[in-house]
Amino acid sequence: MAMKPAAAAPPTPAAAHSVFVYGSLMADEVVRTILKRVPPAAPALLPNYHRFNIKGRIYPAILPVESKRVAGRVIMGVTDEELQLLDAFEDVEYTRTRVEISLADSSENMLADTYVWSDAEDLNLYGEWDFEEWKKLHMKDFLAMTNGFMHELEQPESKTRVETYQEFMQQQEQPAPGTQVEG
Repeated sequence: MAMKPAAAAPPTPAAAHSVFVYGSLMADEVVRTILKRVPPAAPALLPNYHRFNIKGRIYPAILPVESKRVAGRVIMGVTDEELQLLDAFEDVEYTRTRVEISLADSSENMLADTYVWSDAEDLNLYGEWDFEEWKKLHMKDFLAMTNGFMHELEQPESKTRVETYQEFMQQQEQPAPGTQVEG
């Protein structure tokens, strides 16, 4: 009697991650540029952290600060591949960290990954970063930089997000060719 070969196990779906976002990634347009989709999201709070401005940057940083909290969103259903894209986007300036957040609508607690500023002693951190102000003043340019980064990421010798950001900001500060600067 011949034995039937065992049925192949169904492929395991890629792990689904939840990611707490608190800066430019709260904008669906930025998420869509990076992930090519906008996963389900919900308002969330991260206790005992503070969201800082960074001198010379238009995006924020978070660090642990007792008795503070950061309002943001949790993006759910992020695949392993998408998490790698977010890691590349956040670059070396941030460390992906597992944190406990609470959903703003239900106060339900859950674990999520988030990106914490890597330099806890950074003297360039100050004040409190404001998402609404960022949307009005910087989102358009930030989207252009993000598009450039994603295009660069597809190249064999791609630049890091920090390099792309710095290059983009330098171009923004340069006068257009053919314009004269009066002195």
